[in-house]
Amino acid sequence: MTKRFVQVMILITTSVCFALSMGCGKPWPESPLYEAPENDPGWTPPADPAAAKAALLGHYAHYDVVAYGPAPTPGGPMNTFIVSYGFTDLSMAEDNLREFDKFCHAEHIANQPFVSVFDDAATQAIEPRTATVNVFQEDGEWKVHRPKTPTLIGIDGDPDQPLSTDPKDPNINDDDGDGKPGVTVHLTLYGFLKGDLYIARREIFQSHLTLYSDGTLFGYVEDDSEQLVVGATLAFLNKQNNPPQYRGPLGIDYGLSPIFLVPILEDMDTCEELMANRDALFPPEPTF
Repeated sequence: MTKRFVQVMILITTSVCFALSMGCGKPWPESPLYEAPENDPGWTPPADPAAAKAALLGHYAHYDVVAYGPAPTPGGPMNTFIVSYGFTDLSMAEDNLREFDKFCHAEHIANQPFVSVFDDAATQAIEPRTATVNVFQEDGEWKVHRPKTPTLIGIDGDPDQPLSTDPKDPNINDDDGDGKPGVTVHLTLYGFLKGDLYIARREIFQSHLTLYSDGTLFGYVEDDSEQLVVGATLAFLNKQNNPPQYRGPLGIDYGLSPIFLVPILEDMDTCEELMANRDALFPPEPTF
């Protein structure tokens, strides 16, 4: 397939989209994506910080959504949701509540006919540092703030320093073990065009959570991650692209970037078990 043929097909597809007044894109769904859990009216929240930390200890199924965009594409601005699944464990170290996260699987949901697949090997290569979380009471509710712990994927180095901007940086590695630089994103564009994108990332997220009577923690994610495109199988994909977390008219729309931590038994500890129980644990994924 020649580069010229690819360009012509993209132009044809884009023209059709705009001729139909669709622009190939769909608007954001209504915010918030999910309502907070309802507390049992008879529930008595923990009385003090020590009791709150004791109530928070445990093993959780982790589900979060982050809204990104817009990103420029031949079909117009593209908005996306990245949905992440995994486990979170909260434990005590002296007087501190500590959070350990393990990721299992990720989904990419776009408002355009772009299908993006991030292999589980790449998702599981993201290993956030254990974080000391802040537990505090606000308006009668117990809050949990997980601070930023920058984490590198697809590149070695100091995670507390800005991500390299050099696609040929010698520190770029093969974290997903597929023999390609960085980690690989598999793309299918407009239903017919396939290509791979190679990236390195500095994952920088923090979460803001509230404790509910059923033990669920629900809140939102702030994401300031950095991305470096290090190569691609199609020339027009080999461009730097680092879409920000979506901002509405009043700033970041946190209703489009929710997070659930659902308490589960300790013996549910494999990614296969988690995904097999996905529908029983979490709400449906968002759609455009």
